Amino acid sequence: MGPDILPQIILYKDEIQGSITMVMPLALLEKNVDKRISLLLKDGRVLEGKLTGYDEYMNMVLEETTERNADEERRLGTVVLRGNNVVSIAIL
Repeated sequence: MGPDILPQIILYKDEIQGSITMVMPLALLEKNVDKRISLLLKDGRVLEGKLTGYDEYMNMVLEETTERNADEERRLGTVVLRGNNVVSIAIL
């Protein structure tokens, strides 16, 4: 891991047990490959699609992707997304 790639920790609340768990972002992505996710991007857009791949920089490949902004929704199909554009990730 290079000096500019620092692991981040994600805290999330387990809805079933009510406990707070720490998980590394890459572990979260690995656990959710082939599942639908929602990504909030820096520019305010929301992408929803099936996570089919990722790398150590959190660049992601989404299939069956839709993009939503304040006014409209459009289908994008397969998307390769640079990881530094992502503000948050939600598992759908």
